Amino acid sequence: MAYSSDPAAQRGFVPPQNDQERLLMRRVLDLCAIAMNRGIARYSSFLSDREQTLALAALNREGCEEYSFDGGYPFAERRVLCIEPAGACGFSPIACVRMECLHVQDIPGHKDYLGAVLGLGLDRSSIGDIVLDPNAPGTAYVFALEPAAELICSELTGVGRCSVHTERFYDQIPVQEPERVRQSATVSSLRADAVLAAMLRCSRGQASDLVRGGRLKINHVAVSNPHAPVYQGDLFTVRGSGRFRLEEIGGKSKKDRQFITFFQY
Repeated sequence: MAYSSDPAAQRGFVPPQNDQERLLMRRVLDLCAIAMNRGIARYSSFLSDREQTLALAALNREGCEEYSFDGGYPFAERRVLCIEPAGACGFSPIACVRMECLHVQDIPGHKDYLGAVLGLGLDRSSIGDIVLDPNAPGTAYVFALEPAAELICSELTGVGRCSVHTERFYDQIPVQEPERVRQSATVSSLRADAVLAAMLRCSRGQASDLVRGGRLKINHVAVSNPHAPVYQGDLFTVRGSGRFRLEEIGGKSKKDRQFITFFQY
């Protein structure tokens, strides 16, 4: 079993699982080679959490240290890899577009904004996070690569049933670090089905069926074995049920059950 007090109890790097992930790592190596050999800044498209992990592994393999990840604002999930050698003059490729509904009925949600943006023919990798303004219902901020931002501003006129006004936004967006409602539970073991059952408040058998049915990803990698070990910091994505973070693994109860803390996004 894995215990939080054991420094070795950490999930190791999960190698690329398919041709798409291997291609991503090769592209990162190419960007790194060009940036370091020519002394010029190079940037990727937007990367998911899993893709950022793969990119980081490729950078470490190449020995590249002059890089950062940027999503356009603090707390961003989807971020661009920025390789900027010392002395290089680089310009961030990230732009922000503010979308404002022209009427307040049928206010769009996150999926509505994303669907409208991708409906323009844009690739998902050209779009970063979409942040809903907590103080202005019907207003959202879309982070995108520069060409995608230009297309959104010139072509997008509606989201869902709402007409929208779009414009480039250059100030800091009104967002704070999300407050997560942390939950505690005890589990019989640090296995995927046991922890998932605690997160979903279902039986272990039901959780096992979800895993075997291909509905669980851990850190964006599909998991089909209910007995797969899990570790502190793991991200659980359950198709149809949401995302959860296993934030902390504590000690054991008197009944030899493991304490865990988690939250749902």
